[in-house]
Amino acid sequence: MAEHDSDREDREPDEKGVPFDEEAAWAAIVAGYGAEPPDPPGTRPYRPIEDLALPETGPDEDDSTEEQPPAKPLGSSVSFAPSVGPRDYTAPEPSEDDFDEDDEGHFVPPEPPPLPTADTTAKFAWLGVVGGPILLLLAVLLGWDMTWWLTTLGIGGFLGGFVTLVTRMKTDDDEGDDPGRGAVV
Repeated sequence: MAEHDSDREDREPDEKGVPFDEEAAWAAIVAGYGAEPPDPPGTRPYRPIEDLALPETGPDEDDSTEEQPPAKPLGSSVSFAPSVGPRDYTAPEPSEDDFDEDDEGHFVPPEPPPLPTADTTAKFAWLGVVGGPILLLLAVLLGWDMTWWLTTLGIGGFLGGFVTLVTRMKTDDDEGDDPGRGAVV
């Protein structure tokens, strides 16, 4: 490490005999804080945002001595028309002329089958699962005394209905298949 540092000292550009004045460097930084640096030569300065909509002036027009009234802005670069947009598009209604002889017409899905009816045990199980917490919530909101029978009915109804629903779930296990046996050829 010492050898590396000694090699580096020979190549340092600061060894010109002029000491570096850190205080002067900081004073220059603080003095220039917030000041805009000058534009490089040959560049045009940015136009203020109020003049962006005005037509651009060439270099010949800037040097003219005649006073011309300022041009009116051409308008905003962003304009919004009321109630016009991609979500306002509606597809035209189909007519009978839109179909060829190969088309079969509009698809009308068949009526779905009726839902299966629940048995009485499942209805009471759902009543316990939903009704138990609702009963306890009502007791808290209405300020009822939490008696032993109210607590037993709410918690017991929930737990009894939950256990009933879980035990009555149908499983799709085939008794002949044992998934632990591996591949069967």
